[in-house]
Amino acid sequence: MRPALRLTLVATALAASGCAVGPDYRRPAPDLPVAWKLDAPWRAGTPADGADKGDWWKAFGDPQLDALEARSMADSPTLAIAAARLAQARATVTAQSAGLFPSLGLTSHDQRLRISANRPLANYASPNFSTVQNDFTLGVGASYEVDLAGRVSRSIEGAKASAEQSAADLANTRLVVSAELASDWFSLATLDASLDVLDRSIALQRKALAFVNSRHELGAGTGLEVAQQQALLDNTLTQVDVQKRQRAQFEHAIATLVGAPAPTFSLAPVRRDLQPPAIPLGLPSDLLQRRPDVASAERAMAAANAQIGVATAAFYPSVILAPGIGEESRILGALFDAPSLVWSIGVSATQTLFDAGRTRANVDFARAGYDASVASYRRTVLVAMQEVEDGITGVASLDRATAQANVAVASAQQVLDMSSARYEGGVATYLDVITAQQSLLGAQLQAAQLAGQRQLVATALVKALGGGWHTGS
Repeated sequence: MRPALRLTLVATALAASGCAVGPDYRRPAPDLPVAWKLDAPWRAGTPADGADKGDWWKAFGDPQLDALEARSMADSPTLAIAAARLAQARATVTAQSAGLFPSLGLTSHDQRLRISANRPLANYASPNFSTVQNDFTLGVGASYEVDLAGRVSRSIEGAKASAEQSAADLANTRLVVSAELASDWFSLATLDASLDVLDRSIALQRKALAFVNSRHELGAGTGLEVAQQQALLDNTLTQVDVQKRQRAQFEHAIATLVGAPAPTFSLAPVRRDLQPPAIPLGLPSDLLQRRPDVASAERAMAAANAQIGVATAAFYPSVILAPGIGEESRILGALFDAPSLVWSIGVSATQTLFDAGRTRANVDFARAGYDASVASYRRTVLVAMQEVEDGITGVASLDRATAQANVAVASAQQVLDMSSARYEGGVATYLDVITAQQSLLGAQLQAAQLAGQRQLVATALVKALGGGWHTGS
């Protein structure tokens, strides 16, 4: 058997029997509690974690929010960036997978050349001539890296994990953008509710100002009462300007999220009661299936683990198979004749003997990267647990606070009615009326803000749980 062919067969056998170096990936099990700490009126639900989370915002029953979310999913530049990165990651998987197969190349070389008559000689007894001739070559060459230490397979493993991480990042970006849009929308709706309260208060305060003016003109009231009512009205008008500015900022933020220029984007005032949906809770371990950022952190660990194998493979020989076959002739018409056939087969192997610790340092770097990804995964899970528990506590507290705020509004309205009647009957000062008006305005504003906060906390809880849920049939 020829030496070259024997070397080729040995390399092929090594490739068949070789295995990937470096640790095989095993996902660490995070320390999770068995249940959430639930306040009344919470009851644990059983969301279907394997179901498509879909358009979770539709559970809020707001058609205008649904339309804005649809625009953001279609036109958001942030989502477009994440989608492009996913496409890059998938292309990288294809490129790395190509290493499992030989690369083939077609070469053609056509030239006419003159050989020097004064060129160096290998044998002085041989005469030297100058010749002019043609050289036509056509061949197919192959190159194949024997995956002896699993460098290629580990590279593919890492690329696949990175692609899956990019897919999770896209899902997380979709969740973040949709949640941010919902939060901005509910903040804007809360400000519209507050502005509506201020508008109604201004109308009442203008009416009260006209009343005390008429009493003052008739001599039954004082100038102090007029000044007090005017000051209250001016203060309320100031709050309108401040809240309109805040509303404009949320409107501009929504424009950016839906991919529209802020100067050309506007939203009509929202006039509707805000009621959050009932949100079911599963077990804490459900987060590992539901939250895309947790999935992304877990896939980052897998990719980092594969890099340890890639770095470790540098300790082993690199073996390349490079067979080739073709035709060569000085006469174009005889290029494909049997005597023109040329071929080669060979193996090249490279083994690093000394690199001053570079390879070991690369392995240490990869291991440290894996340790960092494990810590990042653990932090992501802990933050997820914190966000859910914050949402659970916040929703329960705000439900109770909203009920109490509605009672406070009714009580403040009763106080104002009584104060106004007592003032008109001459048994109370107008300061009592002013105080009652301020108390009612404060109670109404607080009730409007709490209603908005309930929506915001519910949105944050849905995001913390990883998106929507499936109620089943």
